[in-house]
Amino acid sequence: MTKKLAHWLAIIAWACIIFYFSHQPDLKSSLPDFWDFVFRKIAHISEYSVLAFLLMRTFIHHKITRKNSAILAAIIAVSYAIGDEYHQTFVAGRGGCVRDVLIDSIGIFFIVIFYKPKNRPAV
Repeated sequence: MTKKLAHWLAIIAWACIIFYFSHQPDLKSSLPDFWDFVFRKIAHISEYSVLAFLLMRTFIHHKITRKNSAILAAIIAVSYAIGDEYHQTFVAGRGGCVRDVLIDSIGIFFIVIFYKPKNRPAV
């Protein structure tokens, strides 16, 4: 399998994992309400930072400039976050929330701002 294909498969697999968890009717933990909320929001930031990282790594591997890779990764990841929240409006016990898209965006923008590949291909 080529490295480019492996990168795209990782993105698809991660998007499927996000979709799977979003499709669960209840993800509450046994933690007290405050800590459950904090834990779930950290999970939002983390899962979308991974998605942004996978996207940027793939675009850079395709010899797209770091700046354009960051822009593309941000657009795609935020769009996926919006679509994911919309998807949750159809899941019993869940609902879409603009606040969650903003929280997801924290992870996305952290990666697109600070990710500096070590061995990026020449552009």
